[in-house]
Amino acid sequence: MPGELDVSGGGVAVDQAVDEAPEAVVGPTGRPVPEFPDPRPLTSHGHARVISMCNQKGGVGKTTTTINLGASLAEFGRRVLLVDFDPQGSLSVGLGLNPHDMELTVYNLLMDREVSLDEVVVPTGVTGMDLLPSNIDLSAAEVQLVHEVAREQTLQRVLGPAIEKYDVVLIDCQPSLGLLTVNALTASDGVIVPLECEYFALRGVALLKTTIDKVRERLNPRLEIDGVLGTMYDGRTLHSREVMERLVQAWGEKVFHTVIRRTVKFSDSTVAGEPITSYASTSTGADAYRQLAKEVALRWLDA
Repeated sequence: MPGELDVSGGGVAVDQAVDEAPEAVVGPTGRPVPEFPDPRPLTSHGHARVISMCNQKGGVGKTTTTINLGASLAEFGRRVLLVDFDPQGSLSVGLGLNPHDMELTVYNLLMDREVSLDEVVVPTGVTGMDLLPSNIDLSAAEVQLVHEVAREQTLQRVLGPAIEKYDVVLIDCQPSLGLLTVNALTASDGVIVPLECEYFALRGVALLKTTIDKVRERLNPRLEIDGVLGTMYDGRTLHSREVMERLVQAWGEKVFHTVIRRTVKFSDSTVAGEPITSYASTSTGADAYRQLAKEVALRWLDA
């Protein structure tokens, strides 16, 4: 009958509409992943936002994130300064520098008022991204700074000239909560916490948050946590998925939608002395850090 045909046709149309309706993609954090726009173009540079990559646990991806987030932001037209604030000098080595060939490092900038920022900063292989290098000499600064007046503000003082030259300053902190890390937090507007998706990595985060709260209360009231970044994620393992779930339960919207998955390309790019965004530009790792750059830029607009 004609009526039956009409009803049948309508049902097919509705089914097609349902099938064609776009569904939100749920990411590793268990939340729908929004579309992140490219950071808006800049007509001028300066008024840098200073960010510390901080976690007292080693091997969680602080240095990798500093290099590749910096390179991704530079791709989007930002002027970026990376600060190697770890005596191990991993950031400098990861960008192809030999720690034994450095005449001036961030240590000289901290301890010698005659040394200027421009004398120490070196270009990287990435357009728009510079480096303030470090080596084992920096380990002496923690002892020597103890006797200085306003010792917690030393890094903030020497980075002053960089604020008007760059758009972003990323500080790669050492894996401890000592005086160097307190200096980095005092100089910063925000903190990004890279966190390996592994159970033991979760245990120390409460102590880090306590340190950040103390610095905010006593030394730097503008300091805030920009986000928590899950790294070394392997979605094939139940352990990684459970850790990510607990991370979101504890930190909520502070957890970035972007998650950095395990890939051998990160190790290869470190050996090559360049960011993954140039070493393996089309890899999933490079795409993840470009997405992270979009996500942090969007959060900074609201800061």
